[in-house]
Amino acid sequence: MKSVRSIYTLLILTILIQGCAFSRGTLGDEIKTDTVAALQKGITTKDEVLRLLGAPDRLLPLNGRDVFQYYRYDAKAGSLLLIILNFSRLSIKSDDLFVILNRDGIVEDVIASKRTEALAFRFWPFGE
Repeated sequence: MKSVRSIYTLLILTILIQGCAFSRGTLGDEIKTDTVAALQKGITTKDEVLRLLGAPDRLLPLNGRDVFQYYRYDAKAGSLLLIILNFSRLSIKSDDLFVILNRDGIVEDVIASKRTEALAFRFWPFGE
């Protein structure tokens, strides 16, 4: 009788100890669509870019021109925690903005991508 009770207790503890975990992290400031739209090629100056977006996350010199890179990374992780085996899946996407300034400090080109909006929590670590 005692051994059956011990087995049931162990079985119940095994079920209760398992669980799920969610975590999320971001790096960088949000790149707002209306701010990107305010950058006009051939018109916006370096000082205006700095006023609108702040200091760039990365400054890249390119043939006498400056390239300001702004980014925001969004990461989401979902985990299924079992006693013997754990499954986790980490998903990371980024929003990127590159502002290319000519030698006179005027915006020559703006390249932007926004991919973090569709990022979802996923558990199954194999395939999609």
